Amino acid sequence: MKTIIIGDIHGCLNKLERLIREIPASAETDTLVFVGDYIDRSAGGKDVIDFMLNLKKTFRKTICLCGNHESMLLRYLEGIDEQMYLTNGGRLTVKSYGISRLDGPRTRKAKIPAPHRSFLESLLPYYETEDYIFVHAGMMPGVPLAEQDFDDLQWIRYEFIDSGYDFGKQVVFGHTPSRKPLLAAGRIGIDTGAVYGGRLTAVELPALIFYQVET
Repeated sequence: MKTIIIGDIHGCLNKLERLIREIPASAETDTLVFVGDYIDRSAGGKDVIDFMLNLKKTFRKTICLCGNHESMLLRYLEGIDEQMYLTNGGRLTVKSYGISRLDGPRTRKAKIPAPHRSFLESLLPYYETEDYIFVHAGMMPGVPLAEQDFDDLQWIRYEFIDSGYDFGKQVVFGHTPSRKPLLAAGRIGIDTGAVYGGRLTAVELPALIFYQVET
């Protein structure tokens, strides 16, 4: 049995479809872990969530983490930090759901299909196994996993990446894009900027095999 972790998608449905076809995963025995950021910065976020809902029907062990963009969308639907979300790539996502600037929170939520709302609300802050910790952005050094602040799990960058702190397990994360996967002591970064013209990356563990698609 193996675990395959997929990096930030940001609405790049074609890349996601190709990647899923190319990774050698068993729908019955292997685990897929998505580190979050399915939406925003491109127009395909709604379609990616549709794809994820169907994928979960096929792959019995699919773990979906919450990225900062999903959190921002949920807050936007409640009328919280609206401009922050829209200026961080959310405009194309709300447009794809037919949400206008004049819509209030109740109307916004009504325009999101119920299965999509359930998907967004079910996303996990992290996932832990015997050997690995999977998070969206990283972890605050010196803080046990159970005591980590949710905002740090979703937003932290170089305070985590450059700290050299040993969390006791390999931490696999996305959020901070780079041209190629980041391999450092106790850290594997797999956001390779798919939405910015880079590759969409997956890593197979424990074999440490990378799979990538460009277009």
